[in-house]
Amino acid sequence: MALTVIKQVASISRRGAVAVVLCLAAALPQVALSQVELSQPTGVAPEAQQLLKASTDFLARQQRFSVDTESSIELVLASGQKIQFDHTARATVERPNKLRAERTGDLVDQVFYYDGKSLTLHNPDGNYYATIAAPGTLEEMLDFARERLDVVAPAGDLLYKNAYDILMQEVTSGFVVGKGVVEGVRCDHLAFRAPHVDWQIWIEEGKHPLVRKLVITTRDKLNAPQFSVVMKNWNLKPKFKARTFSFKPPRSLQKVEFVLKNTGEPKAN
Repeated sequence: MALTVIKQVASISRRGAVAVVLCLAAALPQVALSQVELSQPTGVAPEAQQLLKASTDFLARQQRFSVDTESSIELVLASGQKIQFDHTARATVERPNKLRAERTGDLVDQVFYYDGKSLTLHNPDGNYYATIAAPGTLEEMLDFARERLDVVAPAGDLLYKNAYDILMQEVTSGFVVGKGVVEGVRCDHLAFRAPHVDWQIWIEEGKHPLVRKLVITTRDKLNAPQFSVVMKNWNLKPKFKARTFSFKPPRSLQKVEFVLKNTGEPKAN
């Protein structure tokens, strides 16, 4: 099993050269490229494992936090042409059983609420919402939402307490590319490879090893579409209001039902 978002990218890209990547690579200093190529080991480098594990363990210990994300996803048309869509999101988490995620962009405008008992998806533009009973922990809810509702929370894999195990499933190689800067933050840049995807991750240096950027390339799809997300404005001591994780619909909203995946049957709370 690879990253959840990898599966989403692979699935979307089926609906659907580009010299841009080659041009960008050519613009880099050849010496720097040679250093990266020569430094790539076989297998997974222990330093890369340690840096990733430190990051995922650090976030797993945080009882509450919020983060803003900016993401881009590429779709490949039947002609091979790439189309890019952009989104922004804010994820607000309180362990062990609360999540709010607000997403806006080219393809979606949604607010996702989980209060430990129910999961609600509100579409402000569409003027409707759906609510369903949900499992009692964050991890169980994320599994339920993905497997039964086909709903994926922004950067959802990173929210699991065992995020390291999820990220490293099927990984065949990985190494430390070097240092990088994301939104003014100095980071360790890591690169990993699995059977069908390559993924890169930028982790903040220092005592707060937070993920700052993630790029996923689907190698087994036409023209290798990418998903990228930049994570910023991390807040590890946010203050939440009582209504942050719950949704009280106004009377003007229309209630609809979730359709459970693999059953075709609607399911209400």
